Amino acid sequence: MSRGVLVTGASRGVGAEVAKVFAAAGDRVVLHCRGAVDKAEAIRRELPGDGHAVLAADIADPAAIPVLVDESAAALGRIDVLVNNAALYVDEPVAGSRRVGHPIAETPYDEWVAAWRRTLAVNLEGAAHLTWCVARQMIDRDPAEGVARGAIVNVGSRGAYRGEPDVPAYGAAKAGLHAFGQSIAVALAPHDITVTSIAPGFIATDMTSALLDGPAGEAIRAQSPFGRVATAEEVAAAVHWLASPAAGWSSGAVLDFNGASHLR
Repeated sequence: MSRGVLVTGASRGVGAEVAKVFAAAGDRVVLHCRGAVDKAEAIRRELPGDGHAVLAADIADPAAIPVLVDESAAALGRIDVLVNNAALYVDEPVAGSRRVGHPIAETPYDEWVAAWRRTLAVNLEGAAHLTWCVARQMIDRDPAEGVARGAIVNVGSRGAYRGEPDVPAYGAAKAGLHAFGQSIAVALAPHDITVTSIAPGFIATDMTSALLDGPAGEAIRAQSPFGRVATAEEVAAAVHWLASPAAGWSSGAVLDFNGASHLR
């Protein structure tokens, strides 16, 4: 049975690979992006099958989220799966500064506050508001015979547990996302909606290629006893499984997906 799938942050990286793996399984996918419509459209044209669409919205804006969900439902017919993948790691660098992120010893207070507000608005609040809108649509419809009403998968991070000293707002937001997912898993279980999270470690994408190819690459790969980092395709395959009926009993779980680079 073909499902309608909304993937946020799908113009590149993990989100693009998630869109591809669902489409390859015969599902219809809405690729969300904030502003990179051309990149998202390029990914959409690669997808097998029909019924895919690209929608742009800033999920840091609560008013934009109901519109995104309604338009996604209209494009797909119904939303069966939500993948909360969109995330901000570091915002635009401050002019004249070589600092990355917002380390506490180097960041002025006004920049610190701005980084926390923006990061939480996208990585945690945006996912929470999207979940509310999608879950309410799932709750309000009649389930198909023998088919769960829906699945929600949150893309979190190893940084929620290992720490992110240069981008503490990111680590805190991802920890909050994991906790939110567990709370909502309990709340939505009576409605036959599963909620799971995945906590990847370092992932090889176009955004991380310069770092992995540079002086820090060897040390990053050495964090895992496998001597490498994850591929976006591996993360996407795990997300796809978490959203499958076979994974239904894992609702509430946070899947560590870091190649044994951080054990807890």
